[in-house]
Amino acid sequence: MRNLDITTLRSFVAVADSGGVTRAAGFLHLTQSAVSMQLKRLEELLGLDLLDRSGRTIALTASGEQLLTYARRMISLNDEVVTRLTHQAYEGEITLGVPHDIVYPAIPMVLKQFHAAYPRVKVNLEASNTRELKERFGKGDCDLILTTETGQHNGAEALVSKALIWVGAPDGSAWRQRPVRLAFCRLCTFRPHVINALDTADVSWEMGLETDSDRTIEAAVAADLAIHALIEGTEPPYLERIDHGGALPDLPRQQINLYGAAAGAGELQDQLAILLRNAFTDGKTARLRAV
Repeated sequence: MRNLDITTLRSFVAVADSGGVTRAAGFLHLTQSAVSMQLKRLEELLGLDLLDRSGRTIALTASGEQLLTYARRMISLNDEVVTRLTHQAYEGEITLGVPHDIVYPAIPMVLKQFHAAYPRVKVNLEASNTRELKERFGKGDCDLILTTETGQHNGAEALVSKALIWVGAPDGSAWRQRPVRLAFCRLCTFRPHVINALDTADVSWEMGLETDSDRTIEAAVAADLAIHALIEGTEPPYLERIDHGGALPDLPRQQINLYGAAAGAGELQDQLAILLRNAFTDGKTARLRAV
């Protein structure tokens, strides 16, 4: 495998841009012989004549013209990587708040790609409920937050609208019981909508489990002790969507909103917002735009 050297490519580009080895050597702060030697090694490595030395001035051959395009791109990418990984502008912290129930599967992918692009930036992930996240955002404790709401509120950017679905244990029967037993966190934003839907449909219910722990909710539902509601696509593998055939009421759609992504918020917030938008609208993570 033959590897091109960035320093040698810089010399080649400098010669092409300045029209001669002497001028290029002065620009690069190298001796003329050093630049000539680099060009010779580059031609030997590729087995090609890159410079036409037949005239009074140096010109590029067809192969040289082709290499010049690649060389500029390689140097530019090299400089971007070095700048991104070492420049102090890409250091610092950013705090992202996300409701517990939409952390998976999108957020791990977003954080992984953001860390790859900004390894010197510390990302603090705060997982909580929408109500608390909005309070913390209002106090300035979070730079960006996602929320699950029934509509778009002031300062929010709507990302996507998704169905709220009933979930239970695989092959479970808790949803058939009456009164149907529910498991919800005390501050869950879905809870009042679920209760209203059941009351409107005249389906009797009781709160079988009330806690502040999402993991406790999941354990109870997985044990078929109660049922729960989640945004479609966020169900953990040990729970499944209930195929109730109309025995349970339809639930209102939920909107995933983004706060803190206003123009001028800063590059780090802008870039993290790009990934969040794409993860929740396309189901894929986006590439960060070049800086």
